[in-house]
Amino acid sequence: MFQIGKTIVSEDIIQKDFLCNLSACKGACCIDGEAGAPLDKEETKIMEDIYPKVKPFLRKAGIKAIEAQGTFITTELGDFETPLINGADCAYVIFDNKGTALCAIEEAYNQGEISWKKPVSCHLYPVRVREYTEFSGVNYEKWDICDDACTLGKELQVPIYKFVKEALIRKFGEDWYAELEKVADTFK
Repeated sequence: MFQIGKTIVSEDIIQKDFLCNLSACKGACCIDGEAGAPLDKEETKIMEDIYPKVKPFLRKAGIKAIEAQGTFITTELGDFETPLINGADCAYVIFDNKGTALCAIEEAYNQGEISWKKPVSCHLYPVRVREYTEFSGVNYEKWDICDDACTLGKELQVPIYKFVKEALIRKFGEDWYAELEKVADTFK
């Protein structure tokens, strides 16, 4: 682990490779698991504000889940997440004609309906950020459903931090990312 500003960063972020392979996994990270996508407090307001423009892109089951649970939920620990459909799929998941899970929020963004791409936790995946009182932990979340992404990343030599560059800059800023690149260079 190493420190950049008020973040403690796992060396896995720069040492391991990753490149999403949607043709292999079909977007399983959006439909598997036991919880919705983590949301920052600021994102909860955005979720409420964009819902009317995202709703036309949603499946009926997603609309039903959101209208029953809200545009986000608060966990027992006080964290915020996207709601789930019957404890499985993220309520914002849609599917393309090949059965690949996609994000309705991102689709609304791609179509120019909204100016917010998607929750930063989704944009950062497989990187997870955990907020602590004095610092943020930046870690790689290894999940076997992403084995094909690890294989493709290794084959094409794409380290995790490069795969999620845009999201890391969105979360921490250009200067932070430039520092990360300097650290990564020392590992070569």
